[in-house]
Amino acid sequence: MAVVFQATGAATALSSTIIFDSKRIQFSHLRSLSERKTICCAVKSDGRLYSGSSPRGRKAEPLIANAVATKAESSTASVASKPGHELLLYEALREGLEEEMERDATVCVIGEDVGHYGGSYKVTRGLADKYGDLRVLDTPIAENSFTGMAIGAAMTGLRPIVEGMNMGFLLLAFNQISNNCGMLHYTSGGQFKIPVVIRGPGGVGRQLGAEHSQRLESYFQSIPGIQLVACSTPYNAKGLMKAAIRSENPVILFEHVLLYNLKERIPDEEYVCNLEEAEMVRPGEHVTILTYSRMRYHVMQAAKTLVNKGYDPEVIDIRSLKPFDLYTIGNSVKKTHRVLIVEECMRTGGIGASLTAAINENFNDYLDAPIVCLSSQDVPTPYAGTLEEWTVVQPPQIVAAVEQLCR
Repeated sequence: MAVVFQATGAATALSSTIIFDSKRIQFSHLRSLSERKTICCAVKSDGRLYSGSSPRGRKAEPLIANAVATKAESSTASVASKPGHELLLYEALREGLEEEMERDATVCVIGEDVGHYGGSYKVTRGLADKYGDLRVLDTPIAENSFTGMAIGAAMTGLRPIVEGMNMGFLLLAFNQISNNCGMLHYTSGGQFKIPVVIRGPGGVGRQLGAEHSQRLESYFQSIPGIQLVACSTPYNAKGLMKAAIRSENPVILFEHVLLYNLKERIPDEEYVCNLEEAEMVRPGEHVTILTYSRMRYHVMQAAKTLVNKGYDPEVIDIRSLKPFDLYTIGNSVKKTHRVLIVEECMRTGGIGASLTAAINENFNDYLDAPIVCLSSQDVPTPYAGTLEEWTVVQPPQIVAAVEQLCR
């Protein structure tokens, strides 16, 4: 198989690693929950963030945690003169999917409400009218069954895309994904390829409750034979969607529920992203910050504060959760000699734990300090908004962790 498997040994590697519980980091200048929300920003269409931390004593503005893009304060003519076209992230996913369905008649979509309803987040809107009910197939509420049907269709030469209405629902299909999707190429002696894409929303939303707020990346990372990617911008959402569909390996594409309305200008010409390549978001010299998905925007909020404090962080969106792009990550570690991992995944057994093990095993001699990992707490996500926010890493915690790393 073309999939590269990561080395094991997380338990021994973690013994020399500092793991921060997102609730235990204390800030001496933060006295209340309202004061804790001291950083407010919006995301421009180019992915940059503006605005900063509120001065002490001033009433704190609420954190824009969903990172919805706003238009830059430039003239309409200036924006219109730029090449490409603006799309929301869910629209970029749909554009990539539609282009691949137009290019390859074997590409089809399977899932609940993906047809004439257009999907729960409208990623497949209009595709049933254009391509018909056989290529955009609505299914009953039976994740195990329609995921197995998609795997069987892939064995016969089709390229199905399975939409999980919520990644938490795909736990019902875990048997099909683990025992069939990831293993059939091997157990058939290479007779079958499984070019299937499994995609859908996940992550902590806005008071969606514990069952609809799960971060399941690490659950699927442990399955042999599966590639995992996580999109974070409209540009890489479209590029990763197209690459996943064209891959001969089964690919799980994680989308964050709070990033669907992120807007960005993307090229008019066709492009495809590399499924195994990280993205350099911000070059720097002092510390390497590795992140993905929604946490990319929390890191970039923190980065502005860090720059004002005299730090120069290097921010990398790892994008490929399996396999890791150890070439890009390694070059950064060799330059900065310090690593901070920021994730929304759970602290125990999360993506950060696997990434920590890989860095310690491959680049330990280049580290001047133990790796720091900021993760969500090991608790079900509360429904109450204030408690929900406490379970997820926030920008002030990232700033504090970098300051401690760079002492």
